[in-house]
Amino acid sequence: MSKMTSMERVVTALSHKEPDRVPMFLLLTMHGAKDLGLSLKEYYSKAENVVEGQKILLNKYDNDCIFPFFYAAVETEAMGGEVIYYDDGPPNAGEPIIKRPQDIDNLEMPDFSRAPSLIKVLEATEALKEYSKNEVPLINVVMSPFSLPVMQMGFEAYLNLMIENEEYFNKLMDFNIEFCVKWANLQLKAGATAICYFDPVSSTTIVTRDQFIDKGFKVAKRTIPRIKGPVATHFASGRCLPIVDLLPDTGTIGIGVSCLEDLGEVKDKVRGKLAVFGNLNTVEMVRWTKEEAESKVKEAIEKAAPGGGFILADNHGEIPYYVEEETLLSISEAVKKYGRYPQDKQ
Repeated sequence: MSKMTSMERVVTALSHKEPDRVPMFLLLTMHGAKDLGLSLKEYYSKAENVVEGQKILLNKYDNDCIFPFFYAAVETEAMGGEVIYYDDGPPNAGEPIIKRPQDIDNLEMPDFSRAPSLIKVLEATEALKEYSKNEVPLINVVMSPFSLPVMQMGFEAYLNLMIENEEYFNKLMDFNIEFCVKWANLQLKAGATAICYFDPVSSTTIVTRDQFIDKGFKVAKRTIPRIKGPVATHFASGRCLPIVDLLPDTGTIGIGVSCLEDLGEVKDKVRGKLAVFGNLNTVEMVRWTKEEAESKVKEAIEKAAPGGGFILADNHGEIPYYVEEETLLSISEAVKKYGRYPQDKQ
């Protein structure tokens, strides 16, 4: 089989067919700052920095995607929230913007054309789309309306709201769904190829299957069909095996799989229905040797690659700052070594 572009390779895999080799999504964000010698706060201060960082990462690791994701808190930042920066980890949301349920009544939809945190993402997306020449997919991100409240009001307060206050839970979901749909579609208009719908609260690591059916599932079914492009759901290290049978009904085309679950078992359950992304362990990855990286890639490919419908990626949706360049290069080389199709001729 002749060599495909990354776009061709990914589209083929998502169509549940076998491309020339397994696509690889190294979802790298902070490593661009390292390569440019910038602090994370300085790196994320300008769209131009993220554009240059993504170009470097794409070419260094021969990645199959561009990832114009800045940090999750760009969304609450646009709503008036603060952002806390760290030297060696992703920026996070600061003080909750919802301190009591009644504050939900006063939430105002951001002016997307004037919110600096969102504008930077759109500018970076536009520039990277032009750079990609449609040969490499751009994977942009939204927080699911069901998971965003963890940053809006804090984990404990949100769980209490979810369980004890149906009126304000529903009000918050209505607001967040409108925000999520608008934000996703603006990113698609700017050049995103697909949207990653981060939804860790829907994972059965956090809620039960019944709670998911009653809440996160309903929210996803109200949200994803309104997004005007392909959407893949990522549970950010959380388990999804107990709910994978329900996920095709949300409109999603794929799922990010936790390292806590067997990749082969997930693939068997969703074969031909959902693409599988995963599931390299980002915690262990920090200390992998070259040999361990190769072994883990080989194992994942053997379990999930046959028949297509698989993209090799990490299990969390963002590779930690401390994962070394040597490890990432080892992953990339192992995909080329073991990921060729047809798999039975390896």
